[in-house]
Amino acid sequence: MEFPKNLTYAKTHEWLKKDGDLVEIGLTDYAQDQLGDIVFVNLPEVGDEVTMGESFADVESVKAVSDIYSPVTGVVAEINEALLDAPESVNGAPYDAWFIKVKDVTEEEDLLDADAYEALCQEGGEA
Repeated sequence: MEFPKNLTYAKTHEWLKKDGDLVEIGLTDYAQDQLGDIVFVNLPEVGDEVTMGESFADVESVKAVSDIYSPVTGVVAEINEALLDAPESVNGAPYDAWFIKVKDVTEEEDLLDADAYEALCQEGGEA
C-alpha cells in the first residue's frame, strides 16, 4: 500500500495535493482497497461549494456506495471528467485519479502527514 510523502491526508481517507492556489482531492490507496472495484463515480459541478467535513461526491463499488468527504471548504474549480468514463482508474492509480480541484479555500481540517496516515491505517483506519 502506498503513502506518498508529498501529499497530506484526511482521517476520512482522502488525499490532498496543493498546486498553487488549487487543492486536488482524491481517494487514498487504503480507501480504494477497502471499497473494492469502483464502478461509478458521482462528482459535483464546477462552481459548487464544498464544505469541510461534508460529502461532495460518492463512489459505487461492488461492495457499497460510499460518500467522499471534503477536507476543505472552498469552490470546485475543476472536476476530473475522465473518472466519469473510467471510475476503475481510482483502483489502478489512486494518487493520479483526483476527483476535484478546489479554489478559494477558506477552511482546512487538521490533516495528517504520510507517516501519521499510515499509522492510522495500520490501526484499522477508523478516524
